[in-house]
Amino acid sequence: MSTLSPPEAIPQARLLPALFHHRWAVPAMARLSSGAAAGRFAALARQLGVGRASLRRTLDALDERGLARRNPGYGHPLRPEYLLTDRGRALGTWCETFVAQADRSGVLGTMLRKWSTSALLAVHLGCERFSEIQGALPGVTARALTLALKDLTEAGLVERIVYDDYPPRVLYRLTRRAKSLAGALEELPLKEL
Repeated sequence: MSTLSPPEAIPQARLLPALFHHRWAVPAMARLSSGAAAGRFAALARQLGVGRASLRRTLDALDERGLARRNPGYGHPLRPEYLLTDRGRALGTWCETFVAQADRSGVLGTMLRKWSTSALLAVHLGCERFSEIQGALPGVTARALTLALKDLTEAGLVERIVYDDYPPRVLYRLTRRAKSLAGALEELPLKEL
């Protein structure tokens, strides 16, 4: 368990939803960082298995945040090539590690959802009750958090424990399977976001 208390989790809790807002942002940055897609739009879309419009929105959002940009030295406008910026390269290395780890665990689809990563980190940092988790995640609605916790529970990353008290008490705890992923979330290079 981490020594951080939930109020200290706020920098990550604010930045993770922005990074994972576009489902394909982290995998695209991982591919661009590894050089596997050579930065070409068509190759990137094919390797990620994503539609062109969705990838275009994702890359535009990364460009707006200063993490990726079109290659100015690459000529044809209908076949764009993308590069990571200096800030994006540091974050891209983290994305490569995170995507590989989540893929090995078989939970990549769950971890690419906007609030799942933040909820997993909040539970890792010691938030056990729904209200504590929601308090550590500014901007999350009760419905979005409920869905994220349900997804994490179904993926076997979070355990939902119901105590037969009056009123019933529900606590959330990480499973063993989730500890390495949660640790990777803690290592997110915040200054690059």
